[in-house]
Amino acid sequence: MALVVFLRGINVGGHRRFRPSILAKELSAYDVVNVGAAGTFIVRKPGRDRAKFRAELLRKLPFEAEVALCDGRDLIGLEMENPFGTEASRSDIVRFVSILSRSGRSPSDIPCNLPPRGEWFVRVIASKKPYVFGVYRRRMKTIGYLGQIDKMFGAPAITRNWNTIVAVVRILKEQEK
Repeated sequence: MALVVFLRGINVGGHRRFRPSILAKELSAYDVVNVGAAGTFIVRKPGRDRAKFRAELLRKLPFEAEVALCDGRDLIGLEMENPFGTEASRSDIVRFVSILSRSGRSPSDIPCNLPPRGEWFVRVIASKKPYVFGVYRRRMKTIGYLGQIDKMFGAPAITRNWNTIVAVVRILKEQEK
């Protein structure tokens, strides 16, 4: 099964800029597919040794980056479980998944809002290691509260819109056919 790679903080606000499509070509021996500009890749032929692939990926990056590797099967399972239920999302609310890049702790106070009092900007609704599920409001202050997920779970979190996860799953399912 394919491997899915998530890079943290790539091509955001002019920092750590690079062209993911070029990286995908440089890793063509692994049959890498680039998904968007934020550093999400599907690795169709990861080989048996994840550490070898990870080392090759890190060598090819033009800067140090936090990396999370996930089994494609896990993401397909998440989509089937649909952690957000059937409730429609409002236009000012974004569903997200944060992937912990290392083992962390599981806080006992989930679901929770950030900040805990007043108007919330981020709402963490569930977690299933290494995945954290939530929603956030489209506001300027939201990015700071998303950063607090690292502290809550004791590990760096790489956040993607749920729509990105669904797009990755669609590609994975096409590959299986």
